[in-house]
Amino acid sequence: MTKKRVVVGMSGGVDSSLAALLLKQQGYDVVGLFMRNWHEKDDGGCCTADEDFYDVRSVCNKLDIPYYSVDFADKYYDKVFKLFVEEYKKGRTPNPDVLCNKEIKFGPFVKQALSMGADYIATGHYCDIDHNPDGYNYLLRAVDDNKDQTYFLNQVTSKQLEKVLFPLGSLTKPQVRELAEKYGLSTAQKKDSTGICFIGERNFRQFLASYIPMQQGKILTLDGKEVGKHNGVFYYTVGQRKGLGIGGGGNGEAWFVVDKDVEKNILYVSQGDQSPLYHSHLECDAFNFITTKPQETCFRAQVRIRHRQPLQDATVRVDGDKVSVDFDEPQRAIAEGQYAVVYAGRICLGGGVIERKSK
Repeated sequence: MTKKRVVVGMSGGVDSSLAALLLKQQGYDVVGLFMRNWHEKDDGGCCTADEDFYDVRSVCNKLDIPYYSVDFADKYYDKVFKLFVEEYKKGRTPNPDVLCNKEIKFGPFVKQALSMGADYIATGHYCDIDHNPDGYNYLLRAVDDNKDQTYFLNQVTSKQLEKVLFPLGSLTKPQVRELAEKYGLSTAQKKDSTGICFIGERNFRQFLASYIPMQQGKILTLDGKEVGKHNGVFYYTVGQRKGLGIGGGGNGEAWFVVDKDVEKNILYVSQGDQSPLYHSHLECDAFNFITTKPQETCFRAQVRIRHRQPLQDATVRVDGDKVSVDFDEPQRAIAEGQYAVVYAGRICLGGGVIERKSK
């Protein structure tokens, strides 16, 4: 009987490497596919994509499976990077990983894989899927709470998950590295990538300044006292403590960013008292439900506003495409532009961009 073909999104990291190995052990006809989403080199003149593809070749040769590379750089620039820059220009904090999953990995990548004869596609994400008889494909949290990546997949749809496999859903990160080591994969101890892929190891401020004109402005306290100068309000995020350049003074406690006024180019900070950072209410104007909208317009759920944040109990209200969340406990540093992701137990119901927050 002909084996089912699985095209695995290979990044050059240990997670996708082990995903490919596990699927081959399960009897699938496995093919590796590497996505090149960015062409610029880092400050050292090195293109990290070349290094990653070298690791993909090494692993695929070890597993004796074919491998290919596909260039999505133009699509990535148009569908992910442009929005990233526009959001920063508005003074918001975007999450390009969420957009990359929606617009690239579960869009053009799936189309490419199907053109290669794939019955399924797979990635090294830490999450799971319930391909339910009711016709919906439910996105489930991984066993490893610390590595669970459903937050980054909150914008996908049930249809996009129809032919998807997540082999690492029941494994922890230490188990993944242990198995990769056991089977001699060259990526077993490779350091996890961090930060934003197209910035790499470069200085974030220098990178952002090449796309957004920066202008020095005032740093003010909430009562209007000037305590310093900033070199560009876009560089800062709500809740940030380091890199403010204010120094000591005041009551001697740490300073942190409370708010940004992009139009007036003012950065607002507070010292010691963190109460201005806490809010209990947020709103999303265009919420994506992965399967279908709940029948109830008001229901209890768990919500997180950033990756790896412990799930927070909340009341969720649905009004058309809009969703509002009222947390049982106030949340620190809710950032417009990031995503609020809603869960019912292990099921990730979906998420939306945070547009507003209030006490």
